[in-house]
Amino acid sequence: MKKLVIAYSGGLDTSYCAVSLSKEYEVHAVSVNTGGFTTEEVNKIEENAYKMGVTTYKNIDAVPTFYSKVVKYLIFGNVLKNNTYPLSVSAERIIQAIEIIEYAKSIDAEYIAHGSTGAGNDQVRFDMIFQTLAPGIKIITPIRDKKLSRQEEIEYLKANGIDMSWEKAQYSVNKGLWGTSVGGAETLTSEKPLPSEAYPSQLQKEGEEKVTLTFEKGEFVALNGEANAPEVNIEKLNTIASAYAIGRDIHVGDTIVGIKGRVGFEAAAALITVKAHHLLEKHTLTKWQLQHKDYLSNFYGMHLHEGQYLDPVMRDMEAFLQSSQDKVSGDVTVTLKPYHFTLDGIKSKHDLMSAKFGSYGEENKGWTADEAKGFIKIVGNQNKIYQQVNN
Repeated sequence: MKKLVIAYSGGLDTSYCAVSLSKEYEVHAVSVNTGGFTTEEVNKIEENAYKMGVTTYKNIDAVPTFYSKVVKYLIFGNVLKNNTYPLSVSAERIIQAIEIIEYAKSIDAEYIAHGSTGAGNDQVRFDMIFQTLAPGIKIITPIRDKKLSRQEEIEYLKANGIDMSWEKAQYSVNKGLWGTSVGGAETLTSEKPLPSEAYPSQLQKEGEEKVTLTFEKGEFVALNGEANAPEVNIEKLNTIASAYAIGRDIHVGDTIVGIKGRVGFEAAAALITVKAHHLLEKHTLTKWQLQHKDYLSNFYGMHLHEGQYLDPVMRDMEAFLQSSQDKVSGDVTVTLKPYHFTLDGIKSKHDLMSAKFGSYGEENKGWTADEAKGFIKIVGNQNKIYQQVNN
């Protein structure tokens, strides 16, 4: 039988794929941990995979890779799609696709499969990366190709002796290092909010709590003075902040296939990290660095969302983002409160808000009053000329 690698999550769609494809292929199931998986959950996914008839199962720990190849640049760019969403799921899919196709190549698989439907973004992300990195490996997508309904999949699995509990949860939840997406009946409409109980983290703490994020050249290197790898600090910050039910929102955006989509999310650590990092940049970067970073970061997030990660322009933008972080070092203090947080301030040796040159709105130390008047007269020349010529 020919080798086939399947991107396996353990859900209904990938279980259907595993059972049906095992009748024709030697199926090797792979799941990629980009955060959010416990050891018990991984063991359960493996156990179920073998029930579906796969030949082998492999779980790839890609959390450090996910951080270094994607999340790091999302922080550098302060990327929030539509000023809201930290690209929690779309960012994960890129790394998952790369890890899966590399594994398929390593075992000389001739086929690769995933459980995406024909109406979502993930089909684009997976297919584009698979086609680019391994054009000789054929892609198989039973759910998309057969336009299967959920009920048809359930009936097929039961007919093949897989009688597990497939009742769809009221809310679909996808956890990861950079946030958790939440989908439900409410997100299929335009007017309804998600109820509080739909979010994975419920309010456990009242009052306020201060945390300090330390950045070194833009990277989140310590939390409350304790140094760790950035991905570890993100996980620890999320544990602390989620107890305050921070980071809830609903994102509305344009999907790759051209329709509007709406999804709830909870991303306490992602939002706090991005906002804290952005505040530190406001103090340490010049106004032109901030201006050009803004639009390049927007392009970077859009291309990542749409599966264009392998285009060389992404490496070009990453080089710019990396270079911009040379002086982005210091501490940012944040106050956590129920359902929200506030940014208190920063300490940095690169802080450009220096009293040596003057205090905004108070006094100037680097120029005279006459020099200020002359500057204002010259800087207004273009407007004055335009008004006099045209009026």
